[in-house]
Amino acid sequence: MIGEIKRVLQLPELRSKIMFTLLMLVVCRIGVYIPVPGINGEVALAYFQSTMGGAQSLFQMVNIFSGGAFAKMTVFALTVLPYISASIMLQLFVALLPGLQREMQENPELGKRKINKYTRYLTVFLALMQSSIYARFAIQMNASTPGIVEPELLAMTLFGVPWVFYMVVSATMTTGVLLLMWIGEQITEKGIGNGISLVIALGILSQLPSAMGLIIQQLNLTSQEPGQMSLATVALLMGVFVLVIVATIQVIQGHRRIPIQHARRIVGRKEIQGGASYLPLKVNYAGVIPVIFASSVLMFPATIMQFLGPETWLGQLASYISLGTMSYLVIFCSLIIFFTYFWTATQFKPDQIASDMKKNGAFIPGIRQGRPTQEYLEATMNRITLVGAVFLALIAVLPNIIGSLLNIPQTISYFFGGTALLILVGVVLDTMKQVESHLLMKRYDGFMKKGRVRGR
Repeated sequence: MIGEIKRVLQLPELRSKIMFTLLMLVVCRIGVYIPVPGINGEVALAYFQSTMGGAQSLFQMVNIFSGGAFAKMTVFALTVLPYISASIMLQLFVALLPGLQREMQENPELGKRKINKYTRYLTVFLALMQSSIYARFAIQMNASTPGIVEPELLAMTLFGVPWVFYMVVSATMTTGVLLLMWIGEQITEKGIGNGISLVIALGILSQLPSAMGLIIQQLNLTSQEPGQMSLATVALLMGVFVLVIVATIQVIQGHRRIPIQHARRIVGRKEIQGGASYLPLKVNYAGVIPVIFASSVLMFPATIMQFLGPETWLGQLASYISLGTMSYLVIFCSLIIFFTYFWTATQFKPDQIASDMKKNGAFIPGIRQGRPTQEYLEATMNRITLVGAVFLALIAVLPNIIGSLLNIPQTISYFFGGTALLILVGVVLDTMKQVESHLLMKRYDGFMKKGRVRGR
């Protein structure tokens, strides 16, 4: 492993990309500890710990995604969830509006810039809305636990509304979202890996020490009294942890090989002999993006509902889709399957593949070129996408079910299995692929000793 790291650091371009990525991620972690002006982060964290405890809550899920910033009410409390929500909405608009699709096909570069511009505008709107609701929730928290909000900010009111406090919280948290969005885009453009995914993965990974400490605390090793968790439970949890990692790698890396024959053709004055090859169709073409999208879609409305208070009808509606409930698991699995198909449909282009095959004199044995090849690729991809989507949904919810059955705290079960681990493994695999592609371009053997990860 040390030799592979040395080969990575020997490439100046790759070394600079990795250093830039690490520097940007350090900035992300610094922002987690910068409190919003007028809010006492320590008191807010104590409030969350006392009210949430070990119960399953969407607030805890958001807190894990934000790397602990949500409970401390810091600058990056909203993390990149408004940006992800805005991206989902724009992707749906593109899929539903034929005119916008046509514009994207005719001029992809211009269409991409336009979509990015609209995504940023929508991100600002969603961030302002969520931060305003967050400010209202902070006022409710301060009413029950004084000391969370500085009294001077609440004293300046207009028509009974502390408008200065709302402005401070909205401006600060929206700026934090835009900064994280910019950092993610810079990592994608100048660094290594997908920037937004790395920001989310960093927040999840930062909760590892807390999860390990909670496991030790639950075991109660310093006392002769039995703890809330037994060694058998921890062993089972570690087994699920390994199982989820292996299953995630198999699902993300697996693909079906479609055999392709190449006819003889004349290029210039040379005759190129035909041959056989294959077209790899990934079992899970979307990777872990459906899991991220499904989590953000559930967290966005449910968090707003809970912010508005459990006494409202929106708060009561949020209780039906809270973590651990059967309705939450059903909706979560359905969203994962939907976004898997949705992302595959927007990114996989069977018509373009069929056209390129026809131009190059390639064909699938037993399938005519052109439209029949396109229909065959569409039908094949739909079947294998269903398998990948179902497996992805099962991997995402199985550890949560096991955690509920064994009465394991949600912070532990959520980190060591399910959504968080799926995102971590997917981001690591994607980043390793990009590092390996840089090494292979420079005629190195690759990042791993035995070559690249092979799919089935």
